[in-house]
Amino acid sequence: MKTIPILLLLALTLLSGCASAGIALRESFGIEKREQLVDRVQEARDSQEAAKQQFESALDEFLVVTGQKGQPGKVGDLESQYSRFKKERERCESRAETVSGRISSVETVADKLFAEWKGELKQYSNDDLRRRSERMYDDTKSQYEQLLRAMKAAESKVKPVLAAFKDQELFLKHNLNAQAIASLSGTAQQIQSDVGNLIRDMETSIAEANRFIEQMGAK
Repeated sequence: MKTIPILLLLALTLLSGCASAGIALRESFGIEKREQLVDRVQEARDSQEAAKQQFESALDEFLVVTGQKGQPGKVGDLESQYSRFKKERERCESRAETVSGRISSVETVADKLFAEWKGELKQYSNDDLRRRSERMYDDTKSQYEQLLRAMKAAESKVKPVLAAFKDQELFLKHNLNAQAIASLSGTAQQIQSDVGNLIRDMETSIAEANRFIEQMGAK
């Protein structure tokens, strides 16, 4: 990404008032839509990697407090373990919001890029160059759509996991005792499976993002 005075760029972007104006603003600084799209995909990939690690951490804390990992704790230990789980669960929500925002940013830039590219195909006077550009357009859009499907698939699994974490947090808040903890054994296993599926989808999405970034760099 080209070097731009960061404060100036942020100020002008805020003044622009919308994503489209922000994209145009960056173009005025010499950052083409293709480059902006790659930047946004990188940001989305990084946010998914951070979210993946955060969900893994929250799951670990949940398994500890429910006695599925490590040794069962005493009442004082359970309260401490619950507090750690609560904090990790809250961080998951924050990470998830960041991921969704980054995916939306990817979609916004991609829509602008492909709309502009498709419109410019009509401007060619050379048929051979137009056909070559059309093939590149089709190939790039296909790759992007595959990436977006992977991102959306992972994103769709986030809310159910967050909801399950929240339910367990509320239950544990008033039931930090051995009998209540023991009753969560089956639930813990289901959440562990759900988080595992989410992590796998995130890893698929991250791999697609890396592939897309590499392919865009080769064009």
